[in-house]
Amino acid sequence: MKALIFYTNPQSRGRIVHWMLEELGEPYTTVWLAYGPEMKSDAYRKVNPMGKVPALQHGTAVVTEAAAICAYLADGFPDKGLAPPPGHPDRAPYYRWLFFAAGPLEMAVTARSLGWQVPEGRSAMVGFGSHAETMDALESALKPGPWICGDRFTAADVYVGSSLGWGLMFGTIEKRPVFEAYVKRFSARPAAVRADMINEEQLSRQNPPNG
Repeated sequence: MKALIFYTNPQSRGRIVHWMLEELGEPYTTVWLAYGPEMKSDAYRKVNPMGKVPALQHGTAVVTEAAAICAYLADGFPDKGLAPPPGHPDRAPYYRWLFFAAGPLEMAVTARSLGWQVPEGRSAMVGFGSHAETMDALESALKPGPWICGDRFTAADVYVGSSLGWGLMFGTIEKRPVFEAYVKRFSARPAAVRADMINEEQLSRQNPPNG
């Protein structure tokens, strides 16, 4: 079996992939990298030339970008049922909302966080149109529930859920009942709980309390 080696930092989007790996249930090795020289080192840039996390090495294959890693793992281990099979109708919403979260949602949240304003009449030039339109579209996807693909939990929920959870926590996504109910559902999943505990323990080791 090809080894899974996961490069991350507990204060990064690597938490998305950590949750995905816990849902997968396959053995993996975690390499914790500190921001700064370690992450920008020549050795790590051979894994990810951007000098950023997360990254995943699977045998000789290397994948970066959290959404891509989630999709890669779901397809690489089809017996885990974390992606609808190719050709299945659920493959459409799976792809649609996974990449919606990685594209328009990411852009909308970043713009809101940094105070960027789309000039009046120029919304057609940006992928998310407007923050309100993005949130309305996401709400429409989640309203039927319980998951993006109906009753089937998938890797798309890992990515969408992580993005939504962070947005609600930091105030870059408005609190709506549909969003809060979705976050409550996925937060109770054992894999999500385990991944969060692993990262919080690592964070406490990196930043021990004074005294």
